[in-house]
Amino acid sequence: MLQPTAITILVVDDHFVVRSGLAASLGLEADLTVVAEAECGEAALTLYRQHRPAVVLMDLMLTGLNGIGATEQLRSEFPEAKVIIFSTFARNEEIYQAMRAGAKGYLLKTAPRAELLTAIRTVSAGNSYLPPLLTERLAERLTQSELTPREREILQLIRRGLSNKEIGAALFIAEDTVKRHVSNLMQKLQAGDRAQAVAEALRRGLITLD
Repeated sequence: MLQPTAITILVVDDHFVVRSGLAASLGLEADLTVVAEAECGEAALTLYRQHRPAVVLMDLMLTGLNGIGATEQLRSEFPEAKVIIFSTFARNEEIYQAMRAGAKGYLLKTAPRAELLTAIRTVSAGNSYLPPLLTERLAERLTQSELTPREREILQLIRRGLSNKEIGAALFIAEDTVKRHVSNLMQKLQAGDRAQAVAEALRRGLITLD
């Protein structure tokens, strides 16, 4: 029977073993109750509407609608929703995007169980939770210049080895325009060449190895 004071939780992860393991572990706590489990962002939205949990424990990398997108949609529909991103990845850009989407916490899956419990209880109480290391990464990201969507698009094509001319053809823009974008993004990334720009973008989580 659900205790009146229990913190209700929705666990969202696309790996069944991880999801069920988390639910079982959290269920051992007298003040925590997992009311639903979802394997994707779309299902998370549906289950939140049904159960209105106190906290959503959300994986970042989900099939279809990812954790950041799901958090953004959830917070748009339910401003009171409290989401903790619980992920294998915690690069500067991912932390920044998650918090900008409305997440109240961000925690690595390598965190001790005790820290996860603290994060859930802290966020449920209406506070934010971000470990010191991730706070430092967020602060670092906030000092960095924002790349435009076009610059990110061009970076992804640079990573694939395309020349400026080939990028221009792929995006239907002039080669000189590509050169300007490349110059701007390299300045923002403080990169000396294209390879360094790609490496820095990958480190920050600005582009992916798709």
